[in-house]
Amino acid sequence: MQNLSPRADVPRARWFAWLLCSLAMLALVGCAGLPTEVVRKPSSAITDGADTALGQLVRAAAPPGEPLSGFRLLPMAEFSLHARIELARRAQRSIDVQYYLVQNDETGRYLLRTLRDAADRGVRVRLLVDDLYTAGADPLFTSFASHPNVEVRLFNPFPAGRSRFGTRWAWSILDFDRVHRRMHNKLFVVDNTMAVMGGRNIANEYFLRDGGSNFIDIDTLVAGAVVPRLSSLFDMYWNSMYVYPIESLVPRGGESAQALRERFDRLTTGPETLHPEEPESTDLLGNNPLAKDLNAGKLSLNWARAEAYADAPAKALAPTEEGRGLPADQATDSVLYNVQRYLRGAQHEVLLTTPYLIPGRGGMETIQIVRGNGVGYTIVTNSLAATDESLVHIGYRRYRARMLRLGVELYELSPKRVEQTRRFGIYGSASGRLHGKSAVIDRNVVFVGSMNFDPRSALHNTEIGIFIFSPQIAQQLTSLIGFMRLDGAYQLQLGPRGGIEWVSPASGDGADTILHTEPETHFWARWRLELLAPLVPESLL
Repeated sequence: MQNLSPRADVPRARWFAWLLCSLAMLALVGCAGLPTEVVRKPSSAITDGADTALGQLVRAAAPPGEPLSGFRLLPMAEFSLHARIELARRAQRSIDVQYYLVQNDETGRYLLRTLRDAADRGVRVRLLVDDLYTAGADPLFTSFASHPNVEVRLFNPFPAGRSRFGTRWAWSILDFDRVHRRMHNKLFVVDNTMAVMGGRNIANEYFLRDGGSNFIDIDTLVAGAVVPRLSSLFDMYWNSMYVYPIESLVPRGGESAQALRERFDRLTTGPETLHPEEPESTDLLGNNPLAKDLNAGKLSLNWARAEAYADAPAKALAPTEEGRGLPADQATDSVLYNVQRYLRGAQHEVLLTTPYLIPGRGGMETIQIVRGNGVGYTIVTNSLAATDESLVHIGYRRYRARMLRLGVELYELSPKRVEQTRRFGIYGSASGRLHGKSAVIDRNVVFVGSMNFDPRSALHNTEIGIFIFSPQIAQQLTSLIGFMRLDGAYQLQLGPRGGIEWVSPASGDGADTILHTEPETHFWARWRLELLAPLVPESLL
């Protein structure tokens, strides 16, 4: 089975390459259409999760008074994977899983086996995956869907050529304006009472299990009042017309359900089967592994008011199709609208992390408004050496000098320095890349979600995010961002002649090192960007 291993949320470089190849193949292949008259059995989140074991723990931990939500940040990969697995193991009624990417690798297969085991206990499992990275994985997902209590649906699918990334693009080239719009959401809800959400997809590189590059990311454990809202956002997608049951795209053929289940066992077992152990110590913030708390019958959470938002699934439509609705920066339930609303309302300080940073007109307006009010503005993003999307770096570097002139404190992650620090996990020889999408506003409001600060998230992908109104969570995330800045990043500044300079902090009493070219890169990587820069439209990055 083909096993694609994307290194990024958005495969922009590959899209351009496949677009050119697909145009060449168009005369030979043509364009396929999605199935019609698809039966989508409607379903919704369970309403009786409060009397489950997890529900009772949440109720016992919640403070008296107005309904609040409980949170625990999950900055370390092993703790984040552990939380998902433990919640699935303890589920009694339902598990709702929504991801941009569930990779056919050790991590993805292990999660699917855990979900299968829950379904065998009688737990209803609904798995919703964006179809971009499922090339070659149809046998895995169809065999998973053959189990009782399991349903699998794909968002905005490719109708033909499904076994390979290139052939599915070739078959859909005349439908490009649809298929390049993706569901970028990440959500994991158990018994409609506890959830994990944030920036991580389900793949090795998000959990320090990739031999090449691994991501620094941020998730949060969620419990309490806001979880039913998250479930309703899942239902909005699950029951939408842009989601297709996998059976409507991949006919079962003559295989029996038993044969498919046996195939699932074969596909998810073997010498590379993952067997993650419970973390042995506390995480960066002093939290225990979730299992330790659950086994003790108590939850240690920070309780606060929260708001959750998701873009409408119709955002995946082409601009000319009826029903797409308002742009994301005008739709009041969209993630972008609410991120801009809280950023522009800042009074003292904004801290922001994003792997892909292309502010565009709206982003620059926000920065100008915030800085015009005398508010500090700090951004941590990837350097050219750290990014897995060099084309995005072309768009980003067009704005660096302007942001610095406005007084933005700009930091870029250094792979070498991330390798040397162990704060976010042991990377070994694998280079570290930033993938977390977060913000702290006035040390009081925290945003954690799937949205990058770039045109693709604003215009083409659907996103989900949560706002937490908690000084305690804000202080924790501020500390995490501080670790990135101090231990793993270069600070940018303008040189005497207006050029970009990278400052590498000295260790001990030595002097800082000032670099004048993109750090940790070679000449050919920089030269290639210079050639491509005039050819890359910002709207597609």
